Amino acid sequence: MAERSPGVAVVNEERADACVQGQLCQDIERVLISAEEIQGRVRELGSQINERYAGKDLLLIAVLKGSIVFIADLMRAISIPHEVDFLATSSYGASSTSSGVVRILKDLNEPIEGRHALVVEDIIDSGQTLAYLTRLFSARNPASLEVVTLLDKPTRREVDIDVLWTGFSVPNEFVIGYGLDFNQKYRNLPYIGVLKPEVYEPGTE
Repeated sequence: MAERSPGVAVVNEERADACVQGQLCQDIERVLISAEEIQGRVRELGSQINERYAGKDLLLIAVLKGSIVFIADLMRAISIPHEVDFLATSSYGASSTSSGVVRILKDLNEPIEGRHALVVEDIIDSGQTLAYLTRLFSARNPASLEVVTLLDKPTRREVDIDVLWTGFSVPNEFVIGYGLDFNQKYRNLPYIGVLKPEVYEPGTE
């Protein structure tokens, strides 16, 4: 079973925050995690990362594109020296579910051998993509390899994976915002929201 970090937040599925992002609001069923809750949790994660990796050669690996907002805030919450690299994958396309086939669109620029690598994910659902990436990175002989994810959908898990830190556990719904998208939209929302089913499955209205 995947390891859970102490203090992982389980969101309240009955939230009814006001949607306040212009025309994108009409596609949002409800706000699941507010911007304030996200920022508070990111600060907590940054503090835990500082403690664990103090004095070590830390490399943050952002999995594009969904993690761009998360890593931008996380790296500013980390006060110890570290570097950042980026990897781009594809397994969704314009679909609402993963195809299960992971393609590497952009590999890392820097070697990770002998370094303490921390993979920064936006969301883990089936775990297939992350399982593939951890196998890929482990073969490159890092000093250590861990994962921090903003969101986790445990009910969607298909493979067992170890996740050192999780920001929030979320229900099995289509979530967008704070970097997460549907068809490349909604990344700019400052909160995590639930997308209306009729947006990604026309005819379900």
